[in-house]
Order: sequence, then C-alpha cells, then structure tokens
Amino acid sequence: MDNSNPIKVALIGNPNTGKTSLFNQLTGLTQKVGNYPGVTVDKKQGACKLSKNQSAIITDLPGTYSINPTSVDESIVLSSLLNTTNKDYPDVIVVVADIENLKRNLFLFSQVKDLEIPVVLAINMADQMDKKGISIDVATLQKELQNEVVLISARKNIGVNQVKEAILRASKIEKGHPLCSINHKIDAEYFKQLKAVTPNHTLYELWLMITQNNFPEDITEEEKKKLLHFRQDISKLKRYQHKETIHRYQQINDILKRTYQVDRTKAKDLRGKLDKVFTHKIFGYIIFFGILLLIFQSIFDWSSTPMDFIDAQFANLSEYLKSAMNPGVLTDLITDGIIPGIGGVVIFIPQIAILFLFVSILEETGYMSRVVFLMDKIMRRYGMSGKSVIPLISGTACAIPAVMATRTITGWKERLITILVTPFTTCSARLPVYAILISLVIPNKKFLGYFSLQGFTLLCLYVLGFAVAISSAYLLHKVLKVKTTSFFVAEMPNYKLPSFKNVVFDVVEKTKAFVLGAGKIILAISIVLWFLASNGPASFKNVEQTVKAQVENTSLTDKEIQHKIASEKLKNSYIGIMGKTIEPAIEPLGYDWKIGIALISSFAAREVFVGTLATIYSVESDDENTSTIKQRMRAEINPDTGEKRFNFAVGISLLVFYAFAMQCMGTLAIVKRETKSWKWPMAQLVGMGVLAYVASFLTYLIFS
Repeated sequence: MDNSNPIKVALIGNPNTGKTSLFNQLTGLTQKVGNYPGVTVDKKQGACKLSKNQSAIITDLPGTYSINPTSVDESIVLSSLLNTTNKDYPDVIVVVADIENLKRNLFLFSQVKDLEIPVVLAINMADQMDKKGISIDVATLQKELQNEVVLISARKNIGVNQVKEAILRASKIEKGHPLCSINHKIDAEYFKQLKAVTPNHTLYELWLMITQNNFPEDITEEEKKKLLHFRQDISKLKRYQHKETIHRYQQINDILKRTYQVDRTKAKDLRGKLDKVFTHKIFGYIIFFGILLLIFQSIFDWSSTPMDFIDAQFANLSEYLKSAMNPGVLTDLITDGIIPGIGGVVIFIPQIAILFLFVSILEETGYMSRVVFLMDKIMRRYGMSGKSVIPLISGTACAIPAVMATRTITGWKERLITILVTPFTTCSARLPVYAILISLVIPNKKFLGYFSLQGFTLLCLYVLGFAVAISSAYLLHKVLKVKTTSFFVAEMPNYKLPSFKNVVFDVVEKTKAFVLGAGKIILAISIVLWFLASNGPASFKNVEQTVKAQVENTSLTDKEIQHKIASEKLKNSYIGIMGKTIEPAIEPLGYDWKIGIALISSFAAREVFVGTLATIYSVESDDENTSTIKQRMRAEINPDTGEKRFNFAVGISLLVFYAFAMQCMGTLAIVKRETKSWKWPMAQLVGMGVLAYVASFLTYLIFS
C-alpha cells in the first residue's frame, strides 16, 4: 500500500478504555464527524501518517463490550465488521484494552480476531501498572494470542508510534488467524454444515449472521435462505451462544494465568478512598452541588471580559462598514442584518467554551461516572433507568445527542420517558438567552462575600430544568401504562488526571459544532428578518412622509425624528405586522411584538432569540454609532409605561419561558426518528409550550 491507497483502520474497544484518547493521538486535528449510513449516531474519522510513504484513515467505532449487540451503538460495530462491501470496511482493526480489566476486554478481542481480519491489540494505561500492582509478559501474551500486542499510554503519548508500526505490519497480512475454535468445542457437525453455506465468509461471520439476524449486502437471497434455516431453533442458538461465552473465557483465563499477574499488596491507588467520599449518600450530593456552583460562577466571572470585547468588536465592525460602504440595501443588510445576528451567537463563545471545558474535565477525570452512580437511586423513583442520568447530563450540551444517547436504555418505557423529559435539561443553546437576560435584570453583585448573584441565578435555572424533568418523569411514569423490565449496569473507570489534549479537542470540537450549527441558522434567519423588517406593504412606503407631517410643528431634533421614522417603519413592516398580530397572546406575559418575533424565530434554535432582537433593534435604530447588543436591549423602552422593556418581571418571565418551552426543531425531528412516531414530539411541543406559557404568566403576575 502507499499514500494513494491509505490503510483503513477501525478502533474498537470497551467503554472507558481510552479509545478516544488513542484516536486523538493518531489523528490530531484531522478529525471529521459524520453519520453512519441510515442512523444518526456520530461517526468520527481522521487521517493518520503511519510512515513517510503510508497514511491511514482511522475510524473510531462506538464503544462496545462485545459484537453481540444489545444497543444501536453496538449494532453499528457489528454491521461495520460484517459488511465487506462498505467503503470503510477495515484493513486492520486496533482493539483497545484497559490494563486493569484485561480479562473482560479480551472477550471482545477474541470475537474480533475470529473474524480473521488483521488485528492489533493495544493495551492502554500501561503507565498505571506499578500503581495497580500489575505485571504482564508481553512476549508470551503475543505468542499465546498469535497477535501483535502493544503496551501504550494514550494520554501520555507512550507507545503510539509502536501502534503505527504494528498497523503497518498487520496490513501486510492477507488474513488473520482465529483464536477460539468454537466449532470443535460446541458442535462440530453443526458448524461444518454452516460453513458449507458459502465460502465467501469466515465461519464466525456466518455464526454472527444467524445469531444476530444481521446479513450483509453481499449475501445472496439463496444464501440468506439457507442461513435463516439455522435460526429455526432459537433455543439451540442460545445454548450454543452460552457455550461459546464459557469457552472464550476459559481460553482467556488459561492465557492470562501464564502472562498476567496482579499483586494488590503493591497497589498504591486512592480509588477506594475517593469513591467513599464522592458517592457518599450525603457528602456526594453536597460535593456535586458545589462543583455545579463553581462551574456557573466561572461561566459569568471568567467570560465577562472576552464577551464585552467580542460585543464591542462587532459593534465597531458595523460602524466601520456603515462609514466605509456606500449607503444602500447591501450596506443595510450587512450592518443591520448579518453582523448583529452573527454577533448574537459569537459573543457567547467564551461561556459555551467554559461550560464544555468543565464538562470535559469531569468526564476525563472519571467523576461523571460517579455522578451517574450517585443519581441512580433517585432516578428509579421517577420511572427512569439509572442510565437515564447520562442523557440528562449530556443534555446540558445539546438535547439532540442526548436523546440519541437513550439508545443504551433497554426498557422501552424508561427510554421513552427519558426522551420526553430530556429537553427540560438546560442545553447550551439556552445559555446565550439566560446569559443576556440575567445580565440585564440581575445585578452584578456578590453575596456571602464571594458568590456571584448572576452565577447563582444561572445555577438555579439549571436546577429548575432538572427538577421539572424529574417531576415530569414521575407524572409520565404514573400515566404511561407500559410493563417493562430493565437493569442498570454502569462502569466506574479509574480516577485520572485529565488529558490536556483530549480536553482541548473536546472543547474545540463542541464549541465549533455549536457556533457553526447555530451560525448557519442565524445567518439565514438574520437575512430573512432584515428583509421582513426593512420592507412592507403600501403603508410602509408612506411612513417617512406621514411622520414628517406629524412632527412638522414640534420641537423634536433631527435625530429624534429619524428614530421615530425608523420605529414607525418597523411597526409597518412585514415583521411588524406579524408581531402585532401575535402581541395580544403574549402581552399577558409582559412581552411586546418584538419579543414575540424573537420567540417565533427561536423555534429554529433557541439561541436565535438574542440575534433576532439584535437585528430588529439595529434596523429600528438609525444611529450612526452602532451600540452593542446588550446596550440595545438595555435601552429598549416600553412606550406604555416609559420604563425599561426588560425589567425584572419581564426578564424573569422570559427566563422561565425558555426554561420550559420546546423551542428546537432539531430536537423534535430527532424525537420523531427515535420514537418512530409524530405523536410523541407533538405531545412534547404542546405540553412544554402550555407549561411555559402558564409558568411565565404566573411569574410575570407575581413579580410585577
């Protein structure tokens, strides 16, 4: 092979083995994310230079404990290894194992090796061997497994070059060697008949096809018919699968007895002591709450300076372009439509990055798994599985992947409840809305001498979202009459210092995905909003003449007259007419027609709310000195009261509305795909909408 024909490598491993760390070390910043054909699960790929003349395409397959799938993620691994016609079918497989859980990891390795694809076994976290009292005879293990074995520490970039060399050597092998002779240990005659179906697939591939009912594209209808004949006796298949598992573990145990030793008297880790604290029935919750408080304090305290800088730069850019470009439609579109709209998202990059930074660190250290364990008892009381905590926590980033993460929940009722309540969790798209409103209505003061009142308010909104999610789950648990049984199995990885490289990649990728995803929507909406706000029916065209006639004998300055003209034009524009139409419905909440337009447009994506108001206020203002987004919103006046539009009552009402409302078309689409019905996303849309309206109305009533 050469550079023009890169080696296709698949990374496979159990969850928490460091597979992602190895992927990051191999691919660096060449990564790209797509979707597997037919499903919405993320597919991560990246380029890697193996040698001077040879490159590779690395595919990071979802974590799996075996290739006998029990979830959508695991079924992707099986399909990727069975479908030889797939363009990403691997030339070499790298199985990533954890040094401390080698026995369990070797079960997956033995299955992969029996597919007879060239394999490299990368045993990770080798730097922890002394602390864990572990010793391993690599040479003997290689001989016993008849396979390339490399000790690595992906986090510390130890052994990664050896992995590349092993991939090169493995790629030159035409076919791998199976490890377990399951045909002789189970039923030789049965497997002889199975192998006779087709010579184009290995025996173990055929065995997986009939046990998992998964047939690749290159299987003919005649071959499929013969294979289905072997599925007629399901009880026999289950017995044979059980025998296969026993045989594999027997062989693995025999190999490890000769190659792998653990002396716990030499172990030096603090895992047990730390777990007693972090999973304590009282202190565990206090520590978790304290960490959340620290995160939300940091989101406001650390981000204020860069946010103000970004906000000012966008305002300066608009002002510069207004003076540098010739007056006209294009200039107005850019300075009043596109720049304010995009600025409404870019300004929140510091806060989004800080949130992702903390979440990534918590995941990297292993603490997040303790949170899942800690919350399991609570979740069971509300009709959800312990695994429901994972989607609810990941929902703080985005509800879409969080809903997809429910695929690991085996019980349909628990999974459905989790899907329906996950959007209540405060996602990163709500953060820009929360941040701007909190900064407008909550004073930037400290309480108890240190804690920021704004940061505490943000924490309360996150807690409110989670509390409503739990309460809704309890209600659904009582209403939905679905009998189901599920079990909670969670692995708690070792504590470790976060990898700087992994954290940086994670923050950059997630922040980039947020900005680009939101940016595309906001760019389109900003252009549409600007057009609707800058054009209108016949009455729009006569506004300037009408206003000048009205103020002819008044003492208004030219600047005040121009502002009045701009305001009247906005009211008579297409968007003004739309806003005025819905204003009676939202007036009881304290909102005007401009806020109503922002509410409607933010159904595309919640974060559009800020960009929409920035665009509307920019169009309305005819001031050459373009103010920042915050200044525009702070200066907005309620003409009926003469007070600020965004006063305390309106601000809190809006915060509550966004805490509860289902304003994300992407989430509705993914719920439809996951539930295979429009019934559930429509129930979400209506139910969350009614709750948001009633809660906002009561909030406004109380605080006004």
